[in-house]
Amino acid sequence: MNLLKIDFAGRLITLITLAIAIVWAFPLYWAVITTLKPEFEVAQPGLNLLPKTWTLGAYTHVLTTTKIGQWYVNSVVVAVSVTVLVVMMGALCGYALSQLRFRGRTALWFTVLASFMVPIQALIVTHFVLMSQLGLINSWLGIVLPQLIVPVVVIVYKQFFDSVPKDFREAARVDGANEFDIFFRIYLPMNWGVTTALAIITFIGAWNAFLWPFLVSTADDTMTVTVGITMVKENFGVQYARNLAAAVLAALPVAIAYLVFQRRVTQAIMLSAGIKG
Repeated sequence: MNLLKIDFAGRLITLITLAIAIVWAFPLYWAVITTLKPEFEVAQPGLNLLPKTWTLGAYTHVLTTTKIGQWYVNSVVVAVSVTVLVVMMGALCGYALSQLRFRGRTALWFTVLASFMVPIQALIVTHFVLMSQLGLINSWLGIVLPQLIVPVVVIVYKQFFDSVPKDFREAARVDGANEFDIFFRIYLPMNWGVTTALAIITFIGAWNAFLWPFLVSTADDTMTVTVGITMVKENFGVQYARNLAAAVLAALPVAIAYLVFQRRVTQAIMLSAGIKG
């Protein structure tokens, strides 16, 4: 009897979960299907779950009449630069705070913790003034630099480096290894899983960033893809299929990255949530 109740409850929960998943996924499905319709069919009344006439015209138009190729290049350069620099600086800073003893270490640690509590949006004005004074508006460097402030990466690395047994460090010191040898040959390889997870989630965050790139890049040639697709909307007016085609193309790399590295992305989100919690 109890087994029948458990089986019924399990099936009920499965059905509810499936219903919620369908409701969540329907806007994505509707967006993709809309991009495969001709414009006149998009504007027709009624709910058409499949196109009457299949076409790739919206994608062809976006790919051939906009600068989406240049926007892709800008996004790749910015996202890869932010990812490499944030992970490397976070790992080195976390290692220093965890393993080295130097004057001001405690103050530096509390500074990192305090900066974690300041939302990046609160620094937008000062960042813009600074980038303007440095002449970095409408440049890759101007987009990248303010996005390098990610204290959660430092905190995560410090926690993991704290958990590495001291015996490894002492054995390496006996063998004559310096701090860089210990970091690159022992501590960093022992935490490749964390590094991979942080790199993926940092790349996705940098690729999806909109507010700062929107403020600092006003020229078509320096826009990232998330900013550039707003120009598609301005140029084409209310051409829904083309607008959604641009949005789908902008989101495609992140969607592929998530599907390929799904387990690592989940791990990184759990790490960040643990720190914030």
